[in-house]
Amino acid sequence: MNPKGIIIRPSKYTVKETMNRLVVFLQQRGAIVYARINQQAEVNQIGLDLPPLEFLMFGSPKSGGPVMIENPVAALDFPLKIIAWEDKERKSWIAYNDAAYFKERYALSDDLAMSLELDDLISEALEIKI
Repeated sequence: MNPKGIIIRPSKYTVKETMNRLVVFLQQRGAIVYARINQQAEVNQIGLDLPPLEFLMFGSPKSGGPVMIENPVAALDFPLKIIAWEDKERKSWIAYNDAAYFKERYALSDDLAMSLELDDLISEALEIKI
C-alpha cells in the first residue's frame, strides 16, 4: 500500500495510545483538535468487524489560514488529518498527507508547503526516527 501523497509510518504504540500521544502533543503546541473519531466503534455498531482505527482532525488558524488565503480550495483538506490503525499482525500504523502533496495539489509556495510538514511532529510525539 503506497497511495500517492500519503506518508505511512509505524507506531510502537497501540492505536489508542498513538492517538492519545498525538492529541496531547498537538494541544501542547497550540493546535486545536477538532475531532477524534473511533471508526472501529462506529463500524462495529453496524455488525462489521474492523480492527482498531481512529481518525484525528486538527489544525491551527495560524498555519492553515495563510494556506487558505493563498488558495481557498485548499480548505477541502483542512483541518489536517491523521489516521491510526492496526493491521492483521496487530501492528499500529499512522498515515497523513505529505506536505509535497499539498504543494503540488494546491500550487502552494515553498514556505506554505513547509508549514504543513508533519514528520518532525510525528517523530517527536511518537518517539520514532524518520
